[in-house]
Amino acid sequence: MTQDKDIYEALRHRLISNGFLHGTKLRAEYLRNELGCSASTVREALFRLSTVGLVNFQEQRGFRVPERQPALLIELTHMRVLLEGEGTVLSIRNGGVAWEARLTAAHHQLSHIEKRIHATDDQEPLVGLWFASEQEFHQTLISACQSETLKEMHSLVYARFRQQLMVADRNFSFISENIEHHFEIMTAALAGDETLTRQKIHDHLARHLTGDTLLA
Repeated sequence: MTQDKDIYEALRHRLISNGFLHGTKLRAEYLRNELGCSASTVREALFRLSTVGLVNFQEQRGFRVPERQPALLIELTHMRVLLEGEGTVLSIRNGGVAWEARLTAAHHQLSHIEKRIHATDDQEPLVGLWFASEQEFHQTLISACQSETLKEMHSLVYARFRQQLMVADRNFSFISENIEHHFEIMTAALAGDETLTRQKIHDHLARHLTGDTLLA
């Protein structure tokens, strides 16, 4: 990959995984030293990230990490419910055995990590693994929908959703419910029950529809 893409991806990952606090001012002249590149390369990446909502930009004030906003979380949650529900139903119709195998494998990995988190008091070493495997499971759900537009929209929404929750999700008070929810989503999808699959995806995300989870 080119350096520009590497820098963009590095900043994007930090922005959705608690690498920067909400509201932090992002100074290209400081980040260039951390990232080993020019300030102009950092600014270009930050501009690109601002176009997808992961960075706020204002003339004369520069770049900042978005603050937590309950109303925005509610909006993003609604979009996830719609996109994942439709994307998974299309995957049920189009995916076949290959998609079912990928979904089963993604769930097995996520379930293993979530059960480890549930069983330990030292959850910090598992945080990064959980973020990655949770994303992989939900992306696998829609991976066979045969709509690149839907998948691209979901990726943008998922990243902003995860950024809003990057602090609150670290207490893992929800993990026992997550284990059950993910299993129920997978089971409904593999059974080909489109109505139940949509309902289970909604139920899984419903705790965010009040915005109160940002206060956790």
